[in-house]
Amino acid sequence: MTRYLNILILLLVTAVPVLAGNTNQATQAYDNEAYNKALEIYLEQEKTATSSRLCYNIGNTYYRLKDNAHAILYYERALLLDPSNSDARFNLEFTREKAAISENSGETFFSQYIDSMVSHVSSNAWTVVAVLSFLLFLAAVVAYFVAENVTVRKFGFFGGATLLVCCVVANVCAFRMYHKAVGRSAAIVMAEKATLSSSPRQPKDKSEIAFELNQGTKVEITDSVKVQGVMWLNVETADLQHAWINNKDIEII
Repeated sequence: MTRYLNILILLLVTAVPVLAGNTNQATQAYDNEAYNKALEIYLEQEKTATSSRLCYNIGNTYYRLKDNAHAILYYERALLLDPSNSDARFNLEFTREKAAISENSGETFFSQYIDSMVSHVSSNAWTVVAVLSFLLFLAAVVAYFVAENVTVRKFGFFGGATLLVCCVVANVCAFRMYHKAVGRSAAIVMAEKATLSSSPRQPKDKSEIAFELNQGTKVEITDSVKVQGVMWLNVETADLQHAWINNKDIEII
């Protein structure tokens, strides 16, 4: 047993420098503007383990290679893994603006602001907020029923009500972010010009063409169906349009 444990420890210890060495090689290649080499190393790392930082680095490398669609894809993946990655968020917005890709959903400024605030925090962080809010709510309830001081009881009542609302909101936000991370229904258009159909099949004439989407556009997958060996996905755009797109034309975030 001890022998196998020593072998395992040896493997773990020797694996760390290898990973670090690969990272250093990729960074050195990137700094030397050997972007194809850096990308090759980063993508090889992604096969074994991924992270927000790694996806961010891959996004930067694709951007340097003038591949905006893949850059957007990996910036989105970086934010999916860590919504607080401000560097990835800034680069994503910058790349979209440079590629003239609009994500205007037609929502009000207030609703967009709320959604942005929710998306800046991970599901785990929202869960922590929910738990803390609930524990403080219980403390406020105890204070309301036990305390004899009127001021303390008022604080317990109104504070408890506020904390209960915070707990509910935090739970909703946590569920939303968890579903977003696990569901992975968002995708990026990778085809240079994707033609979407009003039905799940290749449009035979212009009457069956719903609309076209530019490379790098973000969509939400709502349904899927296989027709004659081809997978078609029903997607929703930022402005709430629905149509069918060939599975090969997009890549899931």
